[in-house]
Amino acid sequence: MLRTALLSVLLLLGGYAAARWLTHDFQVWTDEGARRLEVALRPVDAPRVAVEGPGVAAPDLPALLGQGGGVTVVDFIYTRCQSVCLSLGSSFQQLQAALQADHAAGRSANVRLLSISFDGAHDGPAQLQAYARGQHADPALWRFVRVPAAAQEQALLRRLGVVVVPDGRGDYEHNAALLVFDARGRMRRVFDLAEQQLALDYARHLAGGTP
Repeated sequence: MLRTALLSVLLLLGGYAAARWLTHDFQVWTDEGARRLEVALRPVDAPRVAVEGPGVAAPDLPALLGQGGGVTVVDFIYTRCQSVCLSLGSSFQQLQAALQADHAAGRSANVRLLSISFDGAHDGPAQLQAYARGQHADPALWRFVRVPAAAQEQALLRRLGVVVVPDGRGDYEHNAALLVFDARGRMRRVFDLAEQQLALDYARHLAGGTP
């Protein structure tokens, strides 16, 4: 009886220790939560992958993120998407409207938006331009790019923790999030799609001089 009780206690202690380690002291319970905590603790440098898109002249992603010295809110989309990307587009339209209101009120936050296609084989500059028109994107605030090299595209997705799974019918299942990058090309925070106001407030704060 005593031996059984001791073994039970040891198992409980082992399970507690394992759970504590796996969840960063019980701060997170999911892979996505862990990813967000890791980014907040240790910002992730954007890899130097070549990008192209309408009106974009930067040689690579860090250079694009650093243009103008501001903060960039990034999402990942593909132009044929009829599901999650529609919500992302609506969210970015609302963020764009808020940034336009900032400009109109004379309190420019130096925050921009960037949509990156993970379907680079299909989404060339012409497709991205048509998609931008459909989203009523202001090119001064909201840009669209793809990573033309497939290997670099996959490296970017892995580095930033973006999950993209082909569904076998020409479409993709993918996670949706708002990624906030500073002018040094570092991913500083990851927000849920439903947290767009938090993402915007954080981006404004970061653009105001937070190191």
